[in-house]
Amino acid sequence: MTIDHSHYLILSALLFTIGVMGVLLRRNLIIIFMSIELMLNSVNLALVSISEYLQAPDAQIFVFFVITVAAAEAATGLAIVISLFRQKQTTNIDEVNQLKG
Repeated sequence: MTIDHSHYLILSALLFTIGVMGVLLRRNLIIIFMSIELMLNSVNLALVSISEYLQAPDAQIFVFFVITVAAAEAATGLAIVISLFRQKQTTNIDEVNQLKG
């Protein structure tokens, strides 16, 4: 049995759906950031799969830039979550959502 590019696209769609559900249903900031990263990586998987199928390395090069931006986003997001946790003593989005001190 060979793994076709459609298998990768189905896996990518499944991972993206799991990420969307994590963003919409969870209320913890760390889980939301992990879900966003999951969605970003599922798009990377789809890009690499399509690029391999079309024999065009342009999308694979683009994925390296996306991974770099995702690493910076993760570091910045984690720093914000740590700062909010130090102020509010919680990572629940409902409790952090209020702008008043």
